Amino acid sequence: MASASPTPPQPSAEELARFLEQRGELGKPWMLHLLRLTKLKEARDDLAPDEYLARLKEAHADLMRLGEFWKGREQEVFTGRYQPTQLLEPLPGSDDDR
Repeated sequence: MASASPTPPQPSAEELARFLEQRGELGKPWMLHLLRLTKLKEARDDLAPDEYLARLKEAHADLMRLGEFWKGREQEVFTGRYQPTQLLEPLPGSDDDR
């Protein structure tokens, strides 16, 4: 029976933050939640089980408050490919971006 291939190592919170900063994606709420969950995962062993669960529940509630932010942005959110809308807007991270 063949064993499942090992999962690739996950980046640390520091590596993830650096990557998101380089790509100009720290302002995207779903990326901030990914970073938050990564940091929480790293802190898990240092937290009491009740504290970890409380923080995890809080992170989940915050994520749910984003609502359906991804509607109309599926390509960007789920595949990482930015596709500008029909409206004229600067590309994220460009000189014209605020």
